[in-house]
Amino acid sequence: MHRRTFLHSSALLAAAGAVSLRAADGAAPGRKLKKGFMYSTLNSPTAKNLSVDGKFKLLRAAGFHGVEVMSAMNQTEVLAARDAHGLEIPSVVISTHWAKPLSHPSISERQIGLDGLLHGLRDAKAYGAKSVLLVPGVVNKDISYPDAYARSVAEIRKAVPLAEELGVAIAIENVWNSFLLSPLEAAAYVDQFKSPFVRWHFDVGNIVNTGWPQHWIDVLGSRIAAVHVKEFSRKLAGEKGARAGFQSDLMTGDSDWPAVMAALDRQKYAGWMITEQYRSPNLTDEQYLAEISGKLDRILAL
Repeated sequence: MHRRTFLHSSALLAAAGAVSLRAADGAAPGRKLKKGFMYSTLNSPTAKNLSVDGKFKLLRAAGFHGVEVMSAMNQTEVLAARDAHGLEIPSVVISTHWAKPLSHPSISERQIGLDGLLHGLRDAKAYGAKSVLLVPGVVNKDISYPDAYARSVAEIRKAVPLAEELGVAIAIENVWNSFLLSPLEAAAYVDQFKSPFVRWHFDVGNIVNTGWPQHWIDVLGSRIAAVHVKEFSRKLAGEKGARAGFQSDLMTGDSDWPAVMAALDRQKYAGWMITEQYRSPNLTDEQYLAEISGKLDRILAL
């Protein structure tokens, strides 16, 4: 299938059944997006004692439309919870990509990472998800940038045939891994695979420390398979260290949501907005989810 035709069809499918929200000024009327929640971020002491079904129940009650789950979870439990609470599963996070990155110097370690990616693709197919979230590699003092690039590309190429067979995209995420540091490089990295099943999972908050999310969105365009909604405060990062920048409530930092939504509109993005957001202290699970869901509604209506 021609790349442009596929991506256009994917956008239409992603929009089907989505909740219509008020369009931003200058945006196409009837903006359609869906609200998702990253399963692993529901990790309070009380939530850790809940079953998969119990967590899905909380998310449905808070007004979310879908859950981004981890790979290698119990498929039977996930499917039962999905169906019981009417939630969709838009994306699956590969559980091995940090511990066993595709950039690892060891062939055997890279194989574990590749097996984890293949497992995640099969999980996604079982759940009806359209993509898996993959951190492609890590650069550090022991792994050079060129090596991370060459190794990760080689391993992802091995997974592309299965992704195409299953109809599930491998979506590369921008994280603090010292790798793929500009939108131009990110776009070129995706394009070299020459497959509509290698795309990008864009994380808004992860970019703010070094750049501007709207610039990335305009470069990545139709390559974006899903979006992570996350806040980041440059002020907190400057005062308390870089990672403290994430300890900012949604809509109180520097992610610049009006600019983000305007950029998504320019690129005609129609898909999932999935929260991966810092939790304010002293909130119950129900309060936290209600607050995040309500703020996500406000962002999507900007």
